[in-house]
Amino acid sequence: MQFQIKKTALAAACVTALGGVTTAQASNWLMLQGTEPAGAAPRAKLWGFIQPEYQQTDGTKLQAGPWKGKDAQFNMIRPNLDTNETFQIRRARIGVRGTGFPLDSNINYFFLAEFGNNGITQPGGNSSSAGGTGSAKLTDASVTFNHIKGARFRIGQFKYPGAEEGLQAIHTFDYINFTNVTDRLLLERFFDGDGSDTFFTPGGNSGPGGDVNAPNGSVGAFRDVGIQMFETFKMGKWEHSYALMYGNGNGIARGDNDDNKDTYAYWASERVYGGRGPRRQGWKLLAWWQDGKRTLTTAGAGEYDRTRYGFGSTFRKGKFRAAAEYIKADGMIFAGTDGAARAGSASAGPGVTSSFNVATDEEADGWYVDFGYRWHPKWEVDVRYDITNFNTKVSANERQFETATLGLQYFFNKKTRLIVNYEFRDAEAPNLPSSANPNKILDGIDDRISLQVLAIF
Repeated sequence: MQFQIKKTALAAACVTALGGVTTAQASNWLMLQGTEPAGAAPRAKLWGFIQPEYQQTDGTKLQAGPWKGKDAQFNMIRPNLDTNETFQIRRARIGVRGTGFPLDSNINYFFLAEFGNNGITQPGGNSSSAGGTGSAKLTDASVTFNHIKGARFRIGQFKYPGAEEGLQAIHTFDYINFTNVTDRLLLERFFDGDGSDTFFTPGGNSGPGGDVNAPNGSVGAFRDVGIQMFETFKMGKWEHSYALMYGNGNGIARGDNDDNKDTYAYWASERVYGGRGPRRQGWKLLAWWQDGKRTLTTAGAGEYDRTRYGFGSTFRKGKFRAAAEYIKADGMIFAGTDGAARAGSASAGPGVTSSFNVATDEEADGWYVDFGYRWHPKWEVDVRYDITNFNTKVSANERQFETATLGLQYFFNKKTRLIVNYEFRDAEAPNLPSSANPNKILDGIDDRISLQVLAIF
């Protein structure tokens, strides 16, 4: 396959780059909020950012299966999933942060709300029947206590310690879309059922009818509600950081839905070269683990394990930056839609409605490599390759997704930049013949072009 050759070459280029400069952003995300030295932070600082964007695919229809000729979910633009080409405001966030000074400068607070069009405010796109649609949502609301040396505490709703792509501040992200492995294994969607009972019933709750098993709330956005203990220790030119967290494991802007809790563990060691903030220069090694249970109340009702872990490395020095990360998933995993059809679509056969699905006991893994070169103060070129293997317990069920992304960034100033991405996308059922319906369906996945402006205020 022509695109396969291109992707293999790009992957090799990324690996070579990583070998040459060691391994994207070397920042300590745990310490970038709520840990300012006593008296260094204002009582209240207003800030935020907006991300208007344009995304487009060719809109290729499904080429096989019960939904042949219908819209393919993977060629629709999220979150609304009703077009293959659109302008939208991807994110529009505003928040306030500060300390209790002069009452107690060791206590910091952080508050942030989302007004954009994404999985937080539009959890089920055009098929959403729960969790609200188009309404602003609280993403962060936490208080950090810095009284105990070696053990800071953060309480509330905030990003959990985990994979680099999820933990890093989104306004420092060098691409527009997440890798497949982060999007499908870590960016959690929450459902009432596993999607196994969706049949066409005229006059149903969405689209042409039937239960599409729409998400019951916002995506997790790499966040949880709970308590975290963390700290960073400096030893010469190295920084060592740890974090332990105990949270609800039920997403954002709501409480727990069962008696189970998620546990998180994180470690990072970084050789610091200089600078500060999100663009600090250094080489970081990291490893993380999270474990919990998810409860379904309708189809497939019951409690199911959900475990994620991984390790990686990031690098930034001078004009170069790079990253690599491996992620493993066990237990409950998001499984897309029936026949890859747009959720809510009625099949041509016995009246089945395509629904969102989850695999309750599966395995998956994936990795990515990323390289960037800022050859001019205003210009940066980026290349990223990622591959993810889903449903690996049974070889016939395995699905493999690959994406090679070419990126270009233009920096108008320190707070405003333009990002342009072209994604070469490919997918297959590697253990089935090319004539099998799954491979005919996956052959229809389009490349994707994206343009985005980021403006921070």
